[in-house]
Amino acid sequence: MLFHAVLNRMIQRGTLTVHTPGGRVAHYGNGDMPQATISIGSYRAMRRLLLNPALALGELYMEGELVPGEGQLYQLLDLVMLNQHEGAGHAVEALRQATRLLRRRWDQLNPAGRARRNVAHHYDLNGRLYALLLDRDRQYSCAYFREGSETLEAAQQAKLRHIAAKLCLVRPGLEVLDIGCGWGGMALHLAREWGARVTGITLSEEQLGVARQRAAEAGLDGQVRFELMDYRDWRQPVDRIVSVGMFEHVGVNHYDRFFGVVKRALAADGVALVHSIGRQSGPGATGPWIRKYIFPGGYSPALSEVLPAVERSGLWLTDVEILRLHYAETIGHWRRRFAANRDAIAALYDERFCRMFEFYLVASELCFRRSDHMNFQLQLAPGRDAVPLVRDYMARAEGEAAARARVSA
Repeated sequence: MLFHAVLNRMIQRGTLTVHTPGGRVAHYGNGDMPQATISIGSYRAMRRLLLNPALALGELYMEGELVPGEGQLYQLLDLVMLNQHEGAGHAVEALRQATRLLRRRWDQLNPAGRARRNVAHHYDLNGRLYALLLDRDRQYSCAYFREGSETLEAAQQAKLRHIAAKLCLVRPGLEVLDIGCGWGGMALHLAREWGARVTGITLSEEQLGVARQRAAEAGLDGQVRFELMDYRDWRQPVDRIVSVGMFEHVGVNHYDRFFGVVKRALAADGVALVHSIGRQSGPGATGPWIRKYIFPGGYSPALSEVLPAVERSGLWLTDVEILRLHYAETIGHWRRRFAANRDAIAALYDERFCRMFEFYLVASELCFRRSDHMNFQLQLAPGRDAVPLVRDYMARAEGEAAARARVSA
């Protein structure tokens, strides 16, 4: 049977046990760890897995047609990604991936109207969901783990200090643009801890309302403002620009425009910091399930796609940092919080939504543990002398900010 032949070829490491609709039980792999068990509900589901596995695996889990063993979704996807990463083949999926690469510029075409719809698809979900999932500051991006054992709250605050140190906020009153400001945590941090005057822009109406409320409650609405705005519409000069977790939504067609906006907006002695998910293995395409259900128009780029656009903009690349496992640790925290609050989240939506979000969190975490994903931070400036000669200033500023936080705690 073709289904079993394909699995025999794909699963070379670990052990997969499959219960098929006809009552057959089959085993694949070499008998080692990781191990996972699945039950497939119908022959139609088996055909879907054969013909479009990258989409069907998540969809069938959402529909209850593919059921992992008790608590084994993580083990199942770990097993699948381990074998994918080591080159186990699926001829139909290879052809579909080639097609996705050919059409990726269309999939990532994000003019202003489409960009707003894409953002609303994920970020305008019920705010209660994110309150149950994220840290108290609602940081929905990669945290910064110095040790790996920190709480999520501590690691997210460390991320804010780490990025602020790279912005070289040498005096109070600097004008900062936060592109893709989320629920306002970065903007409020820069204003409260560094004396900056910050404008945060977002395409999410849900995030905008929360950010404005938080600024008012903190007494910072005179120092921080938030606007519903596309980055392409920004016209004012600023001293600093920060963008965290937004560049993934820009699209490869628009990189020149993005960095052109950064270059035109920055003062001659300005500094920008762009923090994004990336991929280590070179240009690729967003998986069909993630593109359809989670981040339409989204893409995690290779640096080889980003840096040419930086070069064409005329900006200096003054520092690059690669965060390899930090996002795996971050998403692991979110995954466990989701599991602990699953009943409350099911009450907001339904069981199908819960399975979708579970699949998203598990698959995303494993992309950083098993596959090629990482995060990068690019420090950019119009001039070569905008930042100090050596990187010591970053650690010094970060340490001073951490000391202030301990005193005020």
